[in-house]
Amino acid sequence: MSPKPPDRRPHPKPRKRPEPRPPADPRAVALDVLGAVLRRGHGLDEALDGHTDLAHMEGRDRGFVRNLTATALRRKGQIDALLSGLVERPLPPKAAAVTDILRLGAAQILFFETPAHAAVDTAVSLTRARRLPTYAGLVNAVLRRLAQGGLALRDAQDAARLNTPDWLWESWSTAYGEATCRRIAEAHLAEPPLDVSVKGDPDHWAGVLGGTVLATGSVRLHPHGPIPALPGFAEGAWWVQDAAAALPARLLGPVAGKTVLDLCAAPGGKSAQLAAAGARVIAVDRAQGRVARLRANLDRLQLPVETVIADAVTWRPDELADALLLDVPCSATGTLRRHPDAAWLRTPGDLDALAPLQQALLEAAVAMVRPGGLIVYCACSLQPGEGTQRIDALIGNGAPVAREPVAAGEVGGMAELITEAGDLRTFPFHMEQEGGMDGFFAARLRRL
Repeated sequence: MSPKPPDRRPHPKPRKRPEPRPPADPRAVALDVLGAVLRRGHGLDEALDGHTDLAHMEGRDRGFVRNLTATALRRKGQIDALLSGLVERPLPPKAAAVTDILRLGAAQILFFETPAHAAVDTAVSLTRARRLPTYAGLVNAVLRRLAQGGLALRDAQDAARLNTPDWLWESWSTAYGEATCRRIAEAHLAEPPLDVSVKGDPDHWAGVLGGTVLATGSVRLHPHGPIPALPGFAEGAWWVQDAAAALPARLLGPVAGKTVLDLCAAPGGKSAQLAAAGARVIAVDRAQGRVARLRANLDRLQLPVETVIADAVTWRPDELADALLLDVPCSATGTLRRHPDAAWLRTPGDLDALAPLQQALLEAAVAMVRPGGLIVYCACSLQPGEGTQRIDALIGNGAPVAREPVAAGEVGGMAELITEAGDLRTFPFHMEQEGGMDGFFAARLRRL
């Protein structure tokens, strides 16, 4: 047999391994996120989740991006007031990014105690990287001047007033008085702690997590590092939920063995509370993506909840429920500590647009509950138009319901959380010594 001729076909060249992705500049990512919020109207969480570079950053850098953008938004009124005195003429629309670069630089100088040279140099570099070299000198000069006398000017500012949009200040002053309005605005300037609701023993998990058990039953933490890395998260022992947000579900009382509807349920914190208490929960939300997130959260918690993708205004259950929780879409002005973007994204027109939907949802809720059952209406809002006015309108229109006042013992003994009408009204300055809480309204109704 003749020998096999050698294979002279060219061998394929080995594939080159992809070059490792260079780490993104955290300040450049923060600039993108800030622009997405202020220029394109995206929520802060949405803008952060949508930035692909964040997924490739180390936890420390991700935390810096979030903290920097949140501070620039939380202190935007103060920052803009100081910058307006240092920039002689308004910048043209094409230089909108320069304004945001100045805001981020000012946030670092005024509130992060970043060395002036570092804040100025990185801001100038970012200006050039964004192909705006003609403004590099202006950025350098403005931030250097701010570094020289900015702290004294900052301390002389009325921070609460400057960082609160006029329409919100006027609304809260009219509803609650000037002194309460100022306390609300001051509370919004503080970085909030992290509250969690637990499936089991709060004292045990407070010890494991290094937190404290609040009077309302929530566990309060001051964590450092990513939340999913904390003990008990992967096992589904607890979920993130502000102390105020955990109160409305508790107003339904003992729910074990009862059928409870949770309308506008995503992301699922209240559904989790009810399921953990033994209720048969049917969670309804009209957005498929939100329901997917709700299911993912409840899967991690290993809590059985039936989910329905539907518009709660028109959807009806097969049988009347024993109880119902309705957390309506709202302006979210009670959560500005955690979502400072909402202060600059919301307008009075948003409230006008939401009121008819809130009323329609409330009227639909009444039709889903058996006589004698309970309905809890709630909103993470400080606006009376999204709270007590909705309940007054429902009762005034002759709906077969009656207010069932909340007792202090149901909210950790804090009588200050209860209005004269017997509704729940929390302010961000409540539990101030412990770190505050979100602003919430809740009313409990008995179906007649």
